[in-house]
Amino acid sequence: MAARPADAERPRERLLRCGPDALSDAELLAVCLGTGDGQRDVVAFARSLLEAFGGLRGLLRAPADRLCRVRGLGPARVAQLKAAFALGERHVAAGVADRPLLADTRAVRRFLQHKLSALEREVFACLFLDARHRLLAFEPLFLGSVDRASVHPREVLKRALAHNAAALILAHNHPSGHPEPSPSDVTLTDELRRLLSHLDVRVIDHVVVGHGATVSMAERGLL
Repeated sequence: MAARPADAERPRERLLRCGPDALSDAELLAVCLGTGDGQRDVVAFARSLLEAFGGLRGLLRAPADRLCRVRGLGPARVAQLKAAFALGERHVAAGVADRPLLADTRAVRRFLQHKLSALEREVFACLFLDARHRLLAFEPLFLGSVDRASVHPREVLKRALAHNAAALILAHNHPSGHPEPSPSDVTLTDELRRLLSHLDVRVIDHVVVGHGATVSMAERGLL
């Protein structure tokens, strides 16, 4: 019997042989699904789901009841997908737990990407850190346009005191997908940095999150 060509190899087999980086989003999703929908093979079914939900980010954030209405999914498969996605998020969160965040800025960026990049509205959040720059808490604080009118510095100060934080990292997303800091982002950051310094709380960075990219205002010299 002739051997199958490499591109005919099933995603599960290729995942075990080559690792997940060798697979597309549709192929990784196909591994989670296991089988098709009765009319299409599993990879074609996975591609159709990604198209219907606008890509992996849309599928990740879709409510369970909406997913259950898709032909070929159903509660059991939806539960499997939600569990797989949750494990991925917990893995990312573990990357910033119990370690100095300044020692692994890539882990911070991955964490913020998972938390903020898929949101449809602008969200301002803080990572509160202890004196050794380990994560105490992550809190979304404000929803809407991130400017001096919608972000209340006193509330940020109150939350920093509540967590007994020694430092923090500010973060917000740009739903447009472009992570370039705006002039109002810079102004707000400077105001928060000055106010928090009176409490001996240091603002380490302000990270702006886009689609698949982040910008560190500290690295840009904007702090």
